Amino acid sequence: MLYGRQAEQAAVDELLRARSGVLIVRGEAGIGKSALLDYAGKKAQARVLRVDGVESESDLPFAALHLLLRPVLDHLGALPEQQAQALRGALGLGAPTQGDRFLVGLATLSLLVELSAEGPVMCLIDDAQWLDGESADALLFAARRLHAEPVAALVAARETDGSFSARGLPELRLAELDAAAARRLLAEQATDLPPAVRDQLIAEARGNPLALIELPRMLTAEQRKGALGPLSFSFRTAQPVTDRVLCGFRERIAALPVATRSCLLVAALDDRAELGVLARAIGLLGASLTDFAEAERAGLLGVGEEGVTFRHPLVRAAVLLSCDIGTRMAAHRALAEAVDDDRRAWHLAAVTLESDEEVAREMERLALRARQRGGQTAVSAAYARAAELSADPAQAIRRWTAAAGAAAEAGLWERAQELVDRARRRAEGIPLAGAVRAGLAQIRAKLEIEAGRPLNGVRLLHEAAEAAAAADDLTTRLSLLSLAGFYTWASAPHPEQLALARRTEEFCPEGDGLADVVRTFNRAFRLILEGDAVTTLTYRMPDQDDHIPFEVRFIITYQAVVRADHDAMLDGAAQLVEECRAEGRLGRMPQAMTGFTIAQLISGRHRAARATVAAGLALASDVGQPQWSSYLAGLHAWLSAVAGAPEECRAMAEQGIHEAGHRKWMPGAFWAEYARLMLDLGASRYEAVLERMDRAAAGPTRHAFLWRYAWPDYVEAAARTGNPQRATEPLRRYAEWAQATGQARPLAVLHRAHALLAADHEAEELYEQALTFHTEGEHPFDEARTRLVYGEWLRRQQRRSEARAQLEAAIEAFDRLDAAPWSARAAAELRATGVSLPDRARAGDPLAALTPQELQVVRLAVTGASNREIGAQLFLSPRTVASHLYKAFPKLGVASRAELARLELA
Repeated sequence: MLYGRQAEQAAVDELLRARSGVLIVRGEAGIGKSALLDYAGKKAQARVLRVDGVESESDLPFAALHLLLRPVLDHLGALPEQQAQALRGALGLGAPTQGDRFLVGLATLSLLVELSAEGPVMCLIDDAQWLDGESADALLFAARRLHAEPVAALVAARETDGSFSARGLPELRLAELDAAAARRLLAEQATDLPPAVRDQLIAEARGNPLALIELPRMLTAEQRKGALGPLSFSFRTAQPVTDRVLCGFRERIAALPVATRSCLLVAALDDRAELGVLARAIGLLGASLTDFAEAERAGLLGVGEEGVTFRHPLVRAAVLLSCDIGTRMAAHRALAEAVDDDRRAWHLAAVTLESDEEVAREMERLALRARQRGGQTAVSAAYARAAELSADPAQAIRRWTAAAGAAAEAGLWERAQELVDRARRRAEGIPLAGAVRAGLAQIRAKLEIEAGRPLNGVRLLHEAAEAAAAADDLTTRLSLLSLAGFYTWASAPHPEQLALARRTEEFCPEGDGLADVVRTFNRAFRLILEGDAVTTLTYRMPDQDDHIPFEVRFIITYQAVVRADHDAMLDGAAQLVEECRAEGRLGRMPQAMTGFTIAQLISGRHRAARATVAAGLALASDVGQPQWSSYLAGLHAWLSAVAGAPEECRAMAEQGIHEAGHRKWMPGAFWAEYARLMLDLGASRYEAVLERMDRAAAGPTRHAFLWRYAWPDYVEAAARTGNPQRATEPLRRYAEWAQATGQARPLAVLHRAHALLAADHEAEELYEQALTFHTEGEHPFDEARTRLVYGEWLRRQQRRSEARAQLEAAIEAFDRLDAAPWSARAAAELRATGVSLPDRARAGDPLAALTPQELQVVRLAVTGASNREIGAQLFLSPRTVASHLYKAFPKLGVASRAELARLELA
């Protein structure tokens, strides 16, 4: 019976009826979270999987996930091979893989969905604040993708503990019981208490159900009869409710026999509490499993075939608080003899009170094993303990640095800073090896960049690059200098920005191959910051067989936009995304998908870009990468502007600017500003376009080299407002750049811009030349815009038949791109030629009705990929893929996959 929880039970009932989704239950200790999970477990007509987080197991990677999935691991064979390998490796059931923890989350989702084919599944996760970081990441990644599957999850976590962040998921907060519910619960638990005692207990418990259950058991015989003054937990001197309950548990533990207390301590320290392990360990302490009986009779725990289960997490805490250091160390030693390698190392470390290099090396080996399984949180904890046990200061510094790097990889920024500070304190007055110095400077740089101080990060990258040079590590040095150049450019404007760009360039070593590439694109960053409008430096690409760090390859691909080499950018960005997907590097995917979205956008592939940016934003949120989330939000805003969705555009632009401003991160803010410009341009607000670009020329995004792509828009706005003289300088700069690139696409746009300003006797030839260049370099959006303005010019020349041909082609292209404002403008112009147009509603383009996710699914389905294969590529479950296809088929006018082949989906 749950008292006073009707609303909360109704919320759980709704989740059970839906059979799909997730609900996070938050509240203080003892408030009834576990009881609500028990209620769900009993009422669910589903297969129930349950795990309770344990504080002392939070440093073991994927420990909680292993416990949750242990009953269903025989279904692993049904998963795609890469996912099955990643999950086996993470759980220690197979060889380590090179994937990351988010791939394990995808595998977890797939396993739960496979299991749901046999019937609904309910996951109950208690004390989520104590889950190891890797398990929490995997479970939340899966939970956010529960849409159409009969898989539900109910997760309980402490309200005041910030270690479990479930942003974006629905939450239910448990408040204190009201007085009436508290009285009913207390009446059930303590029928023999006088009313006056009950009243004081209700006041003491403050609506906490666990306190209402446990506080009566703390009363002496006299107090139970009404001897109230003063009670040991009097309201006037009361500690928090949980502390009072904890004291009650400690008193009950203290009354137990010594052997029973030893059993309790071993069970509290051994997180899995398996009977075989417990029997071996307590046997070494002179006890046996039968000694648990007294604790069972005291209501502190239960013993069954699955092991030992504490009645409440506070019981475990009370056990640990009740023992002295001698008994605790004896229990750790006993467990070290009884458990496997990973837990053995932790138990040995727990009883090592002084520097011990042998134990430190054991902890470092544990860290390396955890890294192979993808457990960065556990890697950090193991390295940190190894550092504490290191006798050699240089080894300690190296291990503190490794611990900090792993914490940063896991997104634990405050912990990473704390570990860096320890390394630096230990390093005072000690000469460090170049590799260690480079590693420490690099992680400090990462923390500065994350904290919104990118130029401080650049200075530290310079320091790290110097150390890498001293260690004769050219690859690391070039990677660091690549990041330094990129982050200098990507920073918000700063007086020292240009000086840092020049310094980065000076640090670049001479040489061929990759050294030449890094030196050249850092020169390009410097030139852009100096205001060079051309900046089309080229270099010979290194051989594909050369090992090029991911960061360098990303910047090489990214800078193709400076040279207007859109094909190279599209191919390179697609390759980076596919590589991340194939290797399970989901943590790098938001960055790769940002580059891919830009490549698709500037190539005029708007629908594909919308699908990519939607997936990228979801993933960036999941993996906690706000700087790429900012970038993607700005790109989303631009696409929304072109599609004629002003509210969506403004909301995404605001998100991009907010996140960019917080981190002094320019690119997201640039795309947000560019999006607002395109919104004005599509609505024919030409004065607003001119004003916006004039402000941008002196604003915080002025050094974004992609503004050159908007100069023709400025030219068009100037021509439309009758101020062609304002277009002179932007057109001159654009012409210089377009001609320097030698690429057909910018040359086509250049001829269009000249035509807009030309006299009538010159305009036609310029428009025709622009269309010729468009045929050499495909760009549907730019070509459609050229046909639109050419059609407008032809109509003004009274050449209506020719104008119709151009305008009809423009409308068809704009419709394929979902560029509604532009299509409407072309349609209005076509009507002005005398053509009567019905309400078109895009009837000729069924793809326009699909959502970005549906479009992605349909594109892959056309290739013959199965639902499972599509899900593996899009980070969705097969059932969700099937749901998208089910919704897409009627929109496309097809009834099966076979009929999809007749659709043009290029």
